[in-house]
Amino acid sequence: MKISELSPEYRQPPPHAGLLADISKAVTEAESLTSAASTEKLAAEFRRILANLASAASTSSFTEAFALQVWRLGTRLWNAAVDRANSAALAGGSAALAAEAEIRQAAPELLLLAGIPDGVPSAAAKAASFFHRSGLAWLDLDRVDLASACFEKGTPLVSAAATEEDRGVLLDLNLARARAASDAGDQALAVALLSRSKPLAAESPEGAKSLAEGYLSIGEATLSGKHSNPAVEASSLLTEALDLCEKAASHSSSSPRTPPPYNATPKTPNLEGLKRRCLRFLALERLQAQDYEGVLRCIRVARASLGMEEEHPSIGFMAMRAWIGSGNVAEAEKELERLMGNASATENLCVSAAEAYLAAAGPEAARKVLIALAARGRARGANAAVRVVKQVIDGGGAGTGRAKAIAELVSDERVVALFDGPGNTHERGTMHALLWSCGTEHFHAKNYDASADLIERSMLYVSRDEESRSRRADCFRVLGICHIALKHFDRALEFINEAYKVEPNIKCAFLKVKIHLQKREEDEAIKQMKTMVGCVDFNPEFLTLTAHEAMACKCFDVAVISLTFLLGLYSAGKPMPMPEASVLRNLIELLSRKTGAEAEILKHLRRAKHQMADLGVESFFGSGVVGGRELNWFADTSWNMALRVTMEKKYNFSAEFFELAAEFFGSSNAECDENRRKVCKALIMAVTIMLNAEELDNSPLSDYDIKKGVEMLSRAGKLLPLISPSIPVPSDLLEANNFLYLHTFNSYQLLGRMGTTAYPQQLQLIKNFASSKACTPDNLLTLGVTASRGALPNVLAAEFSLKACITTALASQSPNYRVISCALRRLACLAGLQDLNGSKSDAAYDVFQQAYQIVVGLKDGEYPLEEGQWLATTAWNMSCLPVRLRQAKVARKWMKMGLDLARHLEGMKQHIASMQTTFESFERMSGDEPDKCCQEDEAPKDSMSCSMSQPVLV
Repeated sequence: MKISELSPEYRQPPPHAGLLADISKAVTEAESLTSAASTEKLAAEFRRILANLASAASTSSFTEAFALQVWRLGTRLWNAAVDRANSAALAGGSAALAAEAEIRQAAPELLLLAGIPDGVPSAAAKAASFFHRSGLAWLDLDRVDLASACFEKGTPLVSAAATEEDRGVLLDLNLARARAASDAGDQALAVALLSRSKPLAAESPEGAKSLAEGYLSIGEATLSGKHSNPAVEASSLLTEALDLCEKAASHSSSSPRTPPPYNATPKTPNLEGLKRRCLRFLALERLQAQDYEGVLRCIRVARASLGMEEEHPSIGFMAMRAWIGSGNVAEAEKELERLMGNASATENLCVSAAEAYLAAAGPEAARKVLIALAARGRARGANAAVRVVKQVIDGGGAGTGRAKAIAELVSDERVVALFDGPGNTHERGTMHALLWSCGTEHFHAKNYDASADLIERSMLYVSRDEESRSRRADCFRVLGICHIALKHFDRALEFINEAYKVEPNIKCAFLKVKIHLQKREEDEAIKQMKTMVGCVDFNPEFLTLTAHEAMACKCFDVAVISLTFLLGLYSAGKPMPMPEASVLRNLIELLSRKTGAEAEILKHLRRAKHQMADLGVESFFGSGVVGGRELNWFADTSWNMALRVTMEKKYNFSAEFFELAAEFFGSSNAECDENRRKVCKALIMAVTIMLNAEELDNSPLSDYDIKKGVEMLSRAGKLLPLISPSIPVPSDLLEANNFLYLHTFNSYQLLGRMGTTAYPQQLQLIKNFASSKACTPDNLLTLGVTASRGALPNVLAAEFSLKACITTALASQSPNYRVISCALRRLACLAGLQDLNGSKSDAAYDVFQQAYQIVVGLKDGEYPLEEGQWLATTAWNMSCLPVRLRQAKVARKWMKMGLDLARHLEGMKQHIASMQTTFESFERMSGDEPDKCCQEDEAPKDSMSCSMSQPVLV
């Protein structure tokens, strides 16, 4: 009995039946084209099956029947993988595609593990082909490592010495490995694999074509710079591809001509197409190497082989670039025309060619190029126009010639028509922005003609809808500014009016003010400025701009009004374009240039003082160095204005200017010795001006003014030690002496307004001054003269001042006899009054006695002539009254004094003889007769009365 006849339950299962069942089940699942969600699970299942199969193969060899079963299942799996790849229902993400590639690769992996059965024809070539196509699938997923592994597994399965089919598969594997190596960056390995494939490809045109494509592919990758390897040159690879095309074409033509099968593609045209590709890329390589002649040679060969076919657009582009590189712009223009006539050339390529051509030919050719682009088609003509104009603008240079070329280019009706329609809104805005930016550059370069031209042309690309209103207004305003700069004021005013119609705002109002100022129409400028202030979007900063513009145009009245308006807008906490102190400073500076503006200047200085007092010094003027500089400016200006109006004898202003100067110099931020000196001087000068104005206007000071003057002098008195000299210095060498004297003199004057009760204070005041180091004889003389005047003179103060004057003058190394003589005369007159009053006997004679002592020993002419004559004449004439009163002793004393003075004074010599004769006659007649005032009961004698008549000196 045979084993097969036994009962089934006693039959032995075939070996590895479980593996076959698992493989069959998995293949059946793959053939079912389930959803993509189970793809990853199916791939994992095949990984498990392959692992189990590999384990089984390592422990025992498979039978022929088992191998055939696996091969059948593997072939079914391959077919299922192909069907799955072609099924749109299984499309998924990257993970699903990787799983599908893994399922595909499982088919050749099953065949490889099962071994090569004898019953399958070309089994090794078939398995190698499966590995080749599985690797290509991995390459499509950019998994170069997995692709290379597939190719490397399939390569040992076939041999070059085997059948033609094996050699074909081996060639495909080598080419695929070369591609994978190139993608991995190993260009040297890729080239080696291609070189290894040359014997395999030499036997057929198809093989040579495939190898040429391989060289071309790696040459393209090298040319694109994806992977840099100095040992691999793109030119050699492309040349090798070109040579293979030639060999394949010659081999194809030399083979026996057999009719091609139905619906087959001829081989030679395909080779020609590949050859032209090689030539294109070889031309590109030469272009990158700047071998322009080499580029043109490649293009000539490519065009010679075209026949009736349309050339590739890149041919014309590279030809144009080569002609430009070689300097032949005319041929480059022909190539550009040919490229634009090529229907297959994309618009982007045409525009790029136009940009390259314009970069070499210059902006003058832009118009013709842009018109050619417009004639080519208007689908995307606006975008092309924008790119061409941008190329012209970016070409460099800001000359008027380029600007003119741009203006003519963009204003052509055919170019403007390209931007019609709602679909070109973006391009229209871009074109306007380009022209606006170019015009702005010319504006900043002060090429106002070119700027105005470009800005005006940019308005061709601004629509008149509501959204573009602001943009059109900006264009009109800039045009107005350009024409203002060009002195085309009427034209500028037209543009500004148009801008105001489109978008009324303060900018337009200000520009109108600017135009009127430039035309020196001050009244119109002031009217327009008032309109500007009333604008809805008014900003005080425009008043500042108006003031600056008016000062630049020397329209100072407009600047003053503008700053005055601005000053009226200041309030607590309101933000302003500049500090109030700065506005006041500029306003005062402008007013100081005008004649008769003292009242306005005084008003603004008063405001500055009040604001300083109300807000604080730092809050009003600022802090730090800047604030100190601002405060000093107001102080110095007040002082200088006081000096100026004083010189102009405008005393009604000067006193207050000095008072304001004292307030500014005396502020808390200005406390230093130098400023205290200035405060002291300003206070003294203010009172001095008040007293001078009283004398000139003959109007007594009010009680308020007297009180204010006393307060200012009291404040100045506390600061006087700062300006008083430490050693005696002549008044003509130290200004401080004058201020100490003025303080004393003014104080004396104001005390005099208080009646006789202030006499002791006046006397003490003069005594204090006389004891100071700043005291001079001139000052004392003035004080003495002042004290001796008036309805109620202060005799004691006058006498002290005059005597101190004489004493001080005589103590000088070079006595001033003019001052001494004046003091003697005043003192003599004052003493005469005392004698008449009977308050002090012989006071006048003592003065003349002192004068006699002074003049004795002086050189001729050293004592003032007129004063000397007055002394001698007055002393002689003083004897007239005693003679009449028969006071011989008194008369004799005065006559002798006059005669003695005459003998020592120049100018009296002609009177000495007559005076001597008169005196001797008087002596003889009077004899020893006592004075009448000494005889109580004796009557006067006749002889005495006769003898007393004497000549009076005049």
